[in-house]
Amino acid sequence: MSTGDRKPFVGGNWKMNTDSEGARALIGGVGGIGGGDAEVVVYPPFPYLREVAADISSQGSRVVLGAQDFRHEPNGAMTGCVSIDMLKDCSVSSVLTGHSERRHVIGETDSLINAKTKAALDAGMQVVLCIGELLEQREAGQTDAVNERQLRAGLEGVDEGSLDRVVIAYEPVWAIGTGKTATSADAQDAHAKIRSVLASMYSKEAAGKMRILYGGSVKPGNAEELFSMPDIDGGLIGGASLNAEDFGAIVSATRASIKRG
Repeated sequence: MSTGDRKPFVGGNWKMNTDSEGARALIGGVGGIGGGDAEVVVYPPFPYLREVAADISSQGSRVVLGAQDFRHEPNGAMTGCVSIDMLKDCSVSSVLTGHSERRHVIGETDSLINAKTKAALDAGMQVVLCIGELLEQREAGQTDAVNERQLRAGLEGVDEGSLDRVVIAYEPVWAIGTGKTATSADAQDAHAKIRSVLASMYSKEAAGKMRILYGGSVKPGNAEELFSMPDIDGGLIGGASLNAEDFGAIVSATRASIKRG
């Protein structure tokens, strides 16, 4: 299957950054780059979701609004948590699950990530399921085994009919915020193996339709080379998404690297 049949995806994960003024300025700078031949999603911190949603609407932008996290249970006695219904009320339509910081800093388990993934899909949301290995796992030659375990656990109980709302993001944890980046060949190898696991879980056709993103220190200078790889369908961008010019350049690189054939 041609990767031209998979619409490129670029997600901007703002993490725990910006303030109200900065969030509005940032969406003002990137609001015009959504739509067309690439799907562009931003994931602001919770306090700024409504403001960013309002600005996206007022600009007539086709940038999609996402959320970085949520609680998988319904509204109720869960102090400090945010539910799917609350996110929908803020015009959110895409969510992250399994991000490396939620796994390795917050301590979320595979079973919790799976519960979140299924809850979001049941609610009609798009899910970006993040997987990836730690440095010590990479050095021990465990990259593929870790990716497969996290992928199978995260998608356990998810039927093939829901996969059109699932995006996979491969995040080598050792390359996030460190300035280190996997070579394009290494990233392609990991992505191809992830797609092979998806084919074994579902079908070759389903795996061929799924988008797999790279999320390890993508910058304007390396984006086009990474995205030119046949199994890399875009990126989940951290630090570079906090600069509208850099983020726009990465989106442009994604569009430029669309593979047809």
